[in-house]
Amino acid sequence: MAVQHRLVQCPPDRVWDVLCDGDRYAEWVVGTYDSRQEDDRWPQEGSALRYRLKIGPWTFDGRTVVRIHEPPRRLELEAKAGPHASARIAIELVPWGGETLVVLDEHPLRGRGWTFHHAAIDAVSQIRHRSMLSRLARTCEEHTGAAAAGDTEAGAGARA
Repeated sequence: MAVQHRLVQCPPDRVWDVLCDGDRYAEWVVGTYDSRQEDDRWPQEGSALRYRLKIGPWTFDGRTVVRIHEPPRRLELEAKAGPHASARIAIELVPWGGETLVVLDEHPLRGRGWTFHHAAIDAVSQIRHRSMLSRLARTCEEHTGAAAAGDTEAGAGARA
């Protein structure tokens, strides 16, 4: 099982805002170069997003469905790879002072991924997850910086 964590330098509501925007998953999910919400219900249970993975010359279209939605602390997803294979992806947000501890837990759920799951696959997943959490942190922290700059500009405009 691949479990990884990262301390993100912004409050949980900022991280949750990024998780709630299915169109932004391609910004931080490693290998994904396009993502879009199927409808405006994301990330409610049963809602889904579509994505495209690119690995070398190959592309793969996938679909991820929300299985558990407990704002603003927990989001569990099932990433489907065809009709018979999927992975469980659990994202937990833990308030840590003014920051957020993000815990990512991903493992095969159905299909051949489960059959061939072993320590080497987990090692590769750990590398991918570190990169993914780093990208998520950067996305959230940039979002926080933009919001703070907007607040400063709004405040300056109100004083002028």
